[in-house]
Amino acid sequence: MDAVRTPDECFDALPDFPFAPHYTDVPSGDGGTLRVHYLDEGQPGAPVVLLMHGEPSWCFLYRKMIPVLTAAGLRCVAPDLVGFGRSDKPTDRAAYTYARHVEWMRSALFDALDLHAVTLVGQDWGGLIGLRLVGEHPDRFARVVAANTFLPTGDQPPGPAFLNWQRFSQTVEDFDVGFVVGSGCQIELTPEVAAAYNAPFPDDSYKAGARQFPMLVPTSPDDPASAANREAWKTLRKWEKPFLTAFSNQDPVTRGGERAFQREVPGCAVPPDAALAGIENGGHFLQEDCGEQLARIVVNWIAEN
Repeated sequence: MDAVRTPDECFDALPDFPFAPHYTDVPSGDGGTLRVHYLDEGQPGAPVVLLMHGEPSWCFLYRKMIPVLTAAGLRCVAPDLVGFGRSDKPTDRAAYTYARHVEWMRSALFDALDLHAVTLVGQDWGGLIGLRLVGEHPDRFARVVAANTFLPTGDQPPGPAFLNWQRFSQTVEDFDVGFVVGSGCQIELTPEVAAAYNAPFPDDSYKAGARQFPMLVPTSPDDPASAANREAWKTLRKWEKPFLTAFSNQDPVTRGGERAFQREVPGCAVPPDAALAGIENGGHFLQEDCGEQLARIVVNWIAEN
């Protein structure tokens, strides 16, 4: 599997990102290996909060949340999905499948890091992949926070907002990641922050994963990932451990998606209005818009559960 690795110097000028990189290798699926990058902040023996990003961001997205979480005595592990951030990036779009993304993260988080009693915080594809891991390895998880995400099976048609995004992602000539992230925020990104989101992608040869991800979301019942997602839902429908929905009301893609979790997951908790006040003005990338508030919601919820 041919892959590129973003040069380290591309990450030299990241604002408000004092975190040391960590790496592990995972099987690529074709006989080789891929390097996966992750952050590991806080005390090694502390309870683990797994922070999983989505499309087309990377663990930089969690820079506002990590200090709040570690100050509360939690350990933060924030991987970069393969194709994003400092992780290796296969250059062939066909190399990226939903199943492979799940397996790459499983290998990194469970085989290499051996994480247990995990609190998942999954947003966007961080939820699509993270919730599959919960469904397939529920014994590894203590709690789940679903934030602006979903676990689609293709049995329901996607909404127009997602279809518009999918169409844009495949037709836009210049896939400007900083612009895409900024378009999903309520705040205006500074030029330095927008550049940080573009940092992993020096040119188009690094963007195969970013281009392919929108096409991997199951949108029909016979999608290659539909059956596995239905199986994961079977686990979620029996999930009695704490499950928190933290959705912002300014996300046109996932707004209202919390209702499926609240209806189907026995352990689901609906935050009180006072807790939700911190994310009322959050867009799709609520970690960017109101990361500190979301982190405090997570800290308080973990303390109560």
